[in-house]
Amino acid sequence: MNNINILEEIRKQSPLVHNITNYVVMNNTANALLSIGASPVMAHSKDEVEDIVSISSSLVINMGTLSEKWIDSMIIAGKKAKLLGKPIVFDPVGVGASKYRTETAEKIITEVKPDVIRGNASEIMALAQLSTITKGVDSTARSFEAVDGALHLSKKLNNTIIVSGAVDYIVTKEKVTKVGNGSALMSKVTGMGCTATSIVGACIAVDKDLHNAAVSAMVFMGLAGEKAEKMSDGPGSFQVKFLDALHNLSADDPEEKTKVNEES
Repeated sequence: MNNINILEEIRKQSPLVHNITNYVVMNNTANALLSIGASPVMAHSKDEVEDIVSISSSLVINMGTLSEKWIDSMIIAGKKAKLLGKPIVFDPVGVGASKYRTETAEKIITEVKPDVIRGNASEIMALAQLSTITKGVDSTARSFEAVDGALHLSKKLNNTIIVSGAVDYIVTKEKVTKVGNGSALMSKVTGMGCTATSIVGACIAVDKDLHNAAVSAMVFMGLAGEKAEKMSDGPGSFQVKFLDALHNLSADDPEEKTKVNEES
């Protein structure tokens, strides 16, 4: 499917996207999913995650605010999703910033085997063991610097890796796609990366081609960011306008305004 088809399918199917995500971004990501046409559910208790996964179209795992119980829920939900053939996207927030985060990310990747991993350059480099220097959840590296690490990870894990930044890189084995859409204001609003991960969850729910779905997700984020910037006075209004822009994405936007280039 192309970008237009994926956007139309999200709005037609309204896929239920199960999010095990962090306290900081729950409201943001739920509203973003609703704005683009998907249906969010934020369920974290290990007593219900298997049931929720069973009725969902995809699973989003985000380790932004870690706790032992939530980690257990992520593993339980991830294994159930794998058993049922439901696609999984993992956001290794802040990996490399602490031993606990790095060990948790490794545990989730080993036991859950996510279909897509989305992170900033520092996070992807830390996962690939090319660098362990991060600044909290912010990147200390530019996205293109993590491409080699993403290629390594994708081949090793047999999945799709997204490196987010001013330019996004989507990597599946030897295939590399660049998405240049976006706004500098996106880095001034907390949770935009986490929002991108959830939008990936909506896209992989309707398109089995993980690389294609991941590219579309980053295009939608970038286009909405560009639209929102034109209507905003700063980060506060941008956050609201971004949701409006996601909601108002049209069939014309993805084809006419995308900045997508294949590198291999």
